Amino acid sequence: MSTNNRILEAATLGVLLCIGFVALGFLLSNGALKVKELERTVTVKGLSEREVQADIAIWPIRFNEANNDLNQLYSEIQRKSDLAVKFLKKYGFSDSEISVSQPAILDRQAQSYGNASAIKYRFTSSVTITVYSKKVEEVRNAMKKIVDLGKQGIAITGQDYENKTEFLFTGLNNIKPEMIEEATKNARIVAQKFAKDSNSKLGKIKKARQGQFSIMNRDRSTHYIKKIRVVSTVEYYLSD
Repeated sequence: MSTNNRILEAATLGVLLCIGFVALGFLLSNGALKVKELERTVTVKGLSEREVQADIAIWPIRFNEANNDLNQLYSEIQRKSDLAVKFLKKYGFSDSEISVSQPAILDRQAQSYGNASAIKYRFTSSVTITVYSKKVEEVRNAMKKIVDLGKQGIAITGQDYENKTEFLFTGLNNIKPEMIEEATKNARIVAQKFAKDSNSKLGKIKKARQGQFSIMNRDRSTHYIKKIRVVSTVEYYLSD
């Protein structure tokens, strides 16, 4: 083979290689642009809120008693407990909704500190009567009339952290699907608005994250009204 033929073949091979590299570069570049285009996304949040009435009430009624005679103390505890239960039944609560705790008796003279001679009453006790009921409105009405027990000589103690009325909502599972759907729709509305403003088209969902449901009191004064809230986070693809 002549030298000229070898040079021609080498040149041809070189040209073909150059064309191949250019074509490969174009394909890779075009593919990268398409991948980059697919990566255009927008992340939005959709909110759903509901106000609902509590469906369970837990109402503790606590009173204290003191006496120097233990038998008399127990008798007085029983008498006042019976009065409290009678009061609750008057407002429509059944035995199954009312529970009476065992009295907590304290012998103050048996304590290892303090001046025993200065103690007016040796024995003190506390009793808690608890209403656990689905009759939320009846509980609220009875709470307004609790002064009637005071008129019968029962000094009801104030509520503290461990002894306060609670209102609960237990029907979350019944409204979850509807709220999730609403949160997702609201997220899509926001995404569509963003796509329109950016001269883009909204594509499919890339990923979605469902937030936790929160149940809170609507405010400090109406614990029997609950605010339920959930936020959905959705990421959509965008295209031109």
